[in-house]
Amino acid sequence: MLLCIDTGNTNTVFSVWDGTQFLAHWRIRTDHRRTADEYYVWLSTLIAVKKFELQIDACIISATAPRVVFNLRVLCNRYFDTRPLVVGKPDCLLPVEPRVDMGTTVGPDRLVNTVGAYDRHGPDLIVVDFGTATTFDVVDGDGAYIGGAIAPGVNLSLEALHMGAASLPHVDVTMPGRVIGTNTVACIQSGVFWGYVGLVDGIVDKIRAERDRPMKVIATGGLAPLFDQGFDLFDAIEDDLTMHGLRLIHDYNKEMGNG
Repeated sequence: MLLCIDTGNTNTVFSVWDGTQFLAHWRIRTDHRRTADEYYVWLSTLIAVKKFELQIDACIISATAPRVVFNLRVLCNRYFDTRPLVVGKPDCLLPVEPRVDMGTTVGPDRLVNTVGAYDRHGPDLIVVDFGTATTFDVVDGDGAYIGGAIAPGVNLSLEALHMGAASLPHVDVTMPGRVIGTNTVACIQSGVFWGYVGLVDGIVDKIRAERDRPMKVIATGGLAPLFDQGFDLFDAIEDDLTMHGLRLIHDYNKEMGNG
């Protein structure tokens, strides 16, 4: 069985692949101070609740928060007796290497999403990931990541607005009934929601124009469904894209004799 670990800036997701399907997904807040022992106590408790008989024999990690990687490595080594693959490290091979400026470090989540999206949807893609940051990843005809764009995430923008303007409350993002808000909360929700609809639509249009070819738009991330309410922004939404990509990268390394 394969343990896939996706560590973002806000949350870390653990998923178990049994060779045919993902059996479970578990989420915990990302914290670089959390030890390998704490991870194991938490994870083993959740496994026991599900009454799984798990024999983890491989692990793969994608971490946009690099400070957590050490303790996740220890977790895999100490409790599962396996040396994990870490996406973005030289010993973790990719089916197609990214084509970006020399010396550029591409976020591992973007590499993983590229692999997963290309496998499911083919060439010439724009992958929009609604995370702590909202990222736009461009996938070329051969499946290579060739660049993209990064914007502040929806919740990050809301938090910055609340912190920077003391009189404005913190609100949850939702689709407002009207564009013109008649109270402070409705005004913020309108500005954020329609602002991000315009941001996604505008950046996608400019990428398509620059590439001068048809391109599918694939969305992922927890807030993706919120922006798929009749606006025709996306061709597909994939809620497990990162885990699918991690599984593919592990399989590719295994085929190449690297893990």
